[in-house]
Amino acid sequence: MNITIYHNPSCSKSRKTLEIIRGHGIEPRIVEYLRTVPDAATILNLADLLELGVGDLMRKAEPEYQAHNRDANPGGNDDAALAVWLAQHPGVLQRPIVVDEDRSVAVIGRPPEAVLGLLSEPAPESSAGS
Repeated sequence: MNITIYHNPSCSKSRKTLEIIRGHGIEPRIVEYLRTVPDAATILNLADLLELGVGDLMRKAEPEYQAHNRDANPGGNDDAALAVWLAQHPGVLQRPIVVDEDRSVAVIGRPPEAVLGLLSEPAPESSAGS
């Protein structure tokens, strides 16, 4: 299983989600998104994998969002414009986001147990030898 977690080590939910993943014997690729900020294209891809609009990836209660909320919706519901804004304000990004790279699906680990469905899904069957 090829798992990536967009992780904030300061967040208890993110730490618990990482613990659950490791408890399943999986060592994920860890992206500390405040240090390695995802670009707008990555944010759009994450929203697509989560089947959400980019606005749904924003933690609207965060002080950073509140301080910039006039700028936070630059294009109404324009996901591309919101993704650019979110890439400039990564502290507002929902966390953690866990991606199964093999199946191209993702979940937000809020609550952390939300990741269990992702980890328990069977991998797609290989067509090798067919």
